[in-house]
Amino acid sequence: MFKPRVRIPRVRIAQPQPLLLQWRSLHSVPPSEFSSARGVPGLLSPDGFHLAYNDYMQLLVDKLNALVGGTEMEQKPPYQILQQTAREPSFAPTFNYASMLHNNSFFFEGLNSTPNEKPMSPRLQKQLEDSFGSIETLQREMLITASSMFGPGFVWLVKNGKTSNYRVLATYLAGSPYSTAHWRRQGLDMNTVEGPSSTEKTGAAEEYISRQQLGHGASNGTRWKATAPGGIEVIPVLCVSTWEHMYLRDYGVAGKRQFLENWWNTIDWTKVGDRAQLENKYYM
Repeated sequence: MFKPRVRIPRVRIAQPQPLLLQWRSLHSVPPSEFSSARGVPGLLSPDGFHLAYNDYMQLLVDKLNALVGGTEMEQKPPYQILQQTAREPSFAPTFNYASMLHNNSFFFEGLNSTPNEKPMSPRLQKQLEDSFGSIETLQREMLITASSMFGPGFVWLVKNGKTSNYRVLATYLAGSPYSTAHWRRQGLDMNTVEGPSSTEKTGAAEEYISRQQLGHGASNGTRWKATAPGGIEVIPVLCVSTWEHMYLRDYGVAGKRQFLENWWNTIDWTKVGDRAQLENKYYM
């Protein structure tokens, strides 16, 4: 018996389209004077540098891009983003990644990338000796402060405003030393220092909300200053990271102290002197 042929219509299958990125990768890992081929001589092996800089900085960049993509902050460097978000609790994740990106880069930029020593200038040496009594005292204060920190963070050498006075400042986690980011400085180790009472926290929160409703201004119509009340303008000139990813690969769990001692011997004091005079040169 004859059976008619049934025509099956051809169905055109659409070709898969490439997925669109959810954000534009405007921030990228800043170039470094060091590389994964040689590491940081005297401080980090090639593997140690790759973990502490390449891998970690890429993570920070990816997280920051995901948060600021499509906003006006995607056009701003991390230094400006951390200042802009320091006073806004709702932007805490953005602040953390921007601040860590800046802090981590600041640490590596202060290291000597040449086989030659980079001693401090006579002028810088005199200023530091006037502030601390001796360079040995400064070294001891920075290393002991960093070694004693119960938790990750940074220890900074900062210059007070436009004076020639210096002091040591510790910040925990992604805390920032800048005066404009005073609200996120996190200068106290909350594991060892008793925090404010619930009444004090409530009062601070109410004051913050009321000033936000006034447009960041006081009741008399004046605008807030960039620096917190009682805050002192400081210029960071040097820092050391106490985050575990900096030293675990090369020094082990108990090697923090040795890492810090080696760090002191790899400081580029020329860059420290430049930062003390041209404070905007190393902002990213």
